[in-house]
Amino acid sequence: MPAVGFCGLGVMGFPMAGHLAQAGFSTFVYNRTTSTAKRWGEEYLGTVCATPREVASQSQVVMLCVGNDDDVRSVVFGTDGVLAGAQPGMILVDHTTTSAELAREISAACAHSHVSFIDAPVSGGQAGAQNGVLTIMCGTDSPEAFETFQEIARCYSRACVLLGNAGSGQLAKMVNQICIAGVVQGLSEALAFAEHAGLDAHAVVDVISQGAAQSWQMENRGHTMIDNKFDFGFAVEWMIKDLGFVIEEARRNGSSVPVADLVLRYYKELAENGDARLDTSSLIKRLR
Repeated sequence: MPAVGFCGLGVMGFPMAGHLAQAGFSTFVYNRTTSTAKRWGEEYLGTVCATPREVASQSQVVMLCVGNDDDVRSVVFGTDGVLAGAQPGMILVDHTTTSAELAREISAACAHSHVSFIDAPVSGGQAGAQNGVLTIMCGTDSPEAFETFQEIARCYSRACVLLGNAGSGQLAKMVNQICIAGVVQGLSEALAFAEHAGLDAHAVVDVISQGAAQSWQMENRGHTMIDNKFDFGFAVEWMIKDLGFVIEEARRNGSSVPVADLVLRYYKELAENGDARLDTSSLIKRLR
């Protein structure tokens, strides 16, 4: 089993790295907030490192799951970054949702250092990470590296698919977020309509979730949206970031994404009202 590293122990990375350790991999971890890394080390059998460079120097495959493009650049390209400690033949996997441009940039830099790169954003949220059932969308210029990573990814995923060259994983994640944005807005409107019509919204969700209106969002967030519970893992501020990538990429490739553009504006309204850390299902708050 290859030694593996994991940089970024947030709500997603913490359990993902934990699954690796529990599966028996020699696991090396890094987190910017050292107290979180220490807590991980107390919960799982693995080695806590002081820098991404230290993680890379001891790992054959390194995974990242951090916040945004700037965070990724820092962890990868910094003086104590992953590439500074990488050995030729290492595989770098980025689970962060970033721009496709950044994925291509890192892929080129990795190739110069004889490192294989896979952009591998995930879907499934905090619960998916904790339960080890994430969906992983991958892009790489090295199919051989993907085959190696795919076996490792079984620890925390139920689907891990190669979709094309570097950047393809990030583009697929944008498709995913376009779908989610439309569904959450539609569900928000539907539930608000039910409430204004004097219906028992819980009963409505129970019945329509058995028919064509059914969706993951309805089954997992419908009742909590009715109850004004928005303390789940994927925050409004992260969806703003992700939909921003969608709008930028759509301008480049000539796509029309009017619903995604509209919902992005709605999420920005929530953030401006102090709700940036609420779950994305809080979109219904605008309609109440």
